[in-house]
Amino acid sequence: MRSVDAAGLGIGGDYPPRIMGVLNVSEESPYDPSVFDDPGEAAQYVDEELIGEGADVVDVGLESANKRYDVLTAEEELDRLDTAVEAMHSTSGDAIFSIETRYADVAEAAIERGFDVINDICGFADPAMPEIAEEYDVAVAKMASPPDIERPGAIDDTDWSERKSTDWFESSDYVDRVYEALTQNGLTDKTIVDPAFGGWSERKTLRHDRETFRRLREFRALGQPILVSINRKNFLRAIAGRSTEEALPVSLAATAMAIERGADVIRTHDVAETRDAALIADEFDEPAAGRVVEDDLTVEYVDVRTRREATRHVEAAGGDADLASAAVSDLLAIDGLDPTSRERLREHAEAVGAVVTGDRRTLVIGTRQVMVTLSGELDASGEFERLSSAIQSLPTLRENL
Repeated sequence: MRSVDAAGLGIGGDYPPRIMGVLNVSEESPYDPSVFDDPGEAAQYVDEELIGEGADVVDVGLESANKRYDVLTAEEELDRLDTAVEAMHSTSGDAIFSIETRYADVAEAAIERGFDVINDICGFADPAMPEIAEEYDVAVAKMASPPDIERPGAIDDTDWSERKSTDWFESSDYVDRVYEALTQNGLTDKTIVDPAFGGWSERKTLRHDRETFRRLREFRALGQPILVSINRKNFLRAIAGRSTEEALPVSLAATAMAIERGADVIRTHDVAETRDAALIADEFDEPAAGRVVEDDLTVEYVDVRTRREATRHVEAAGGDADLASAAVSDLLAIDGLDPTSRERLREHAEAVGAVVTGDRRTLVIGTRQVMVTLSGELDASGEFERLSSAIQSLPTLRENL
């Protein structure tokens, strides 16, 4: 996975998780504690509540992206930029600043006045946005979004049958469409991808966000750092039955899980607490990848745990997606086999490339594809019908059958 240099701040697999605190200069923004129209008060908030509590990045919003509000024009956003710039230059803490906007003109003006990063909530719907990011050599967060500058994050409001094909649309699910949205209009070398959690459209459901979160690791196949904005989101609150004010614990639990799934930047209003959760998650996380560079040769280990994850990586590399199951290995533990049955199972397993070992328990080891093949072999043999049925019923294998 590529790491990104954001104004000297490293973001990605080679670095610890980064915390992005939020400052809004938009009076309509729903989270009152982060909203300011006075530059001095905004700077004090940034120094004390954001940078002072551990934020690596301060994300400044010029307007609320809530779908209930009218979209501001680029000119209206530019009118609010003065407050943001003055607040930024009045801070004394050590952090970089990102500007949240959908307009390339606003992003360029902000970069020229001292901002370090672009946070594009419309996913390069403005075709000049990646050009501006590359011209100024700045990192840019790209949120999954339809190619419509007025409808950020509204993935299911896109006619995917027209943008891709009818067959693709009919066989795809919501996460497939989020992934595809992030590929639309390309990626810069310094792009950070954002899968767009939250209520961006009327058609989006809590189930959509939960499935995206569950499959977050798949977005690593894009080869870019991942940003998540999950702080006090509805899809988490509803699980525990908590209000926004009560939702900090569920946000912190999800933060740790997001980092385990590959998130590199956590956008939050609760900086101190989120930082602590991120530190714990990072300390005990098993590395999802490893990389060694020798001169012009790079070797990277990528940990994939499901066929869908493997398929994302294989397709991104231009490989044969049918081979993806070979990248996932499994270990099955079986109780209830007598020694004779274990030996017969060993013969069937070796015939398809699996390994059987163990005395107190029977362990079967092989790639995901080998396990699927073994299940079919056992079923066909007539000797292990119950075992074959049990293997086929395992959720981790069922997706391959």
